[in-house]
Amino acid sequence: MSRVILSVLFFTCAQLGPAAAQNNYPSHPVRIVVPSPPAGGTDIIARVLAQHFSKAFGQQFIVENRPGAGNMIGIESVARSAPDGYTLLMVPSTLALNSVLYQKVSYDPIRDFDPITIAATAPNVLVVNPSVPAKTLAEFVALAKKKPGELTYGTPGVGTSPHMSMELLKSMAGLDIQHIPYRGTAPAVTDIISGQIHAMFANALTAKPQVDAGKVRALAVSGPKRIEAMPDLPPVAEAGVPGYEAMQWYGLLAPAGTPNAIMVRLYAEAAKALHSAEMKEKLAADGAQPVGSTSAEFATLIKSELEKWANVARAAKIQPQ
Repeated sequence: MSRVILSVLFFTCAQLGPAAAQNNYPSHPVRIVVPSPPAGGTDIIARVLAQHFSKAFGQQFIVENRPGAGNMIGIESVARSAPDGYTLLMVPSTLALNSVLYQKVSYDPIRDFDPITIAATAPNVLVVNPSVPAKTLAEFVALAKKKPGELTYGTPGVGTSPHMSMELLKSMAGLDIQHIPYRGTAPAVTDIISGQIHAMFANALTAKPQVDAGKVRALAVSGPKRIEAMPDLPPVAEAGVPGYEAMQWYGLLAPAGTPNAIMVRLYAEAAKALHSAEMKEKLAADGAQPVGSTSAEFATLIKSELEKWANVARAAKIQPQ
């Protein structure tokens, strides 16, 4: 066989290699990194999608929780992963918020990721420990104004959606409430149940079971309208702070440069799962709304969130840490 023919064969195989790998995707287990502890809203949605992906692709999709540093540890680990489709990221609004609240962020929410889809949106729910003498949002606002600096609120960490939801409320209602950041949702929920902190905004997926069990009292939702899961709970804007709105979102992304063929397949299966009646029913029961947006729509959301929360941070005089 001539050298010319050998060169042509080698070149052809080299060209077909990546394509063949993409067509055979996934050939081994895929990790979906969740940058927060188990049991939070991000984790819940990631596990539902992982179960669907495992069935659809005939390969294991494993959820890996990597919490810490306002979600940045898990987010950065994906940003630095190989763009081969075998490491994905399920992340909340923190992806954009960190860039607003930290001076040094180890990733770029636009440059370092290829967005796949907005999986779901959900309002946060303002909850208080039952010992707090406030049955409504108006009573909570009055109590906080009567005792400036005495009430405390917990969050899953600086820059998270629950943190910014409360900062927006503090700014718009003129409140002085001390912030107690935690490493994830679960420990904050544990402390509000035990009475170590007075209040917190928690995503609806996490808050509802605790409210139903009587472990915390819900006062309002952060979104623009009431939710099916908690229909008696008014929006903050309706309950005394006109114009208020803050929504949590959850999105699926891959490291920048992931092959388009893999991105298309992941989006198609994610959209199929998110648009199913079963998924809508499951998430609605927990206060969330499945979305299944396009990659372009998700990219637009990330850019708009960066601008919105930068304005909120400036208005609240929050200095980047």
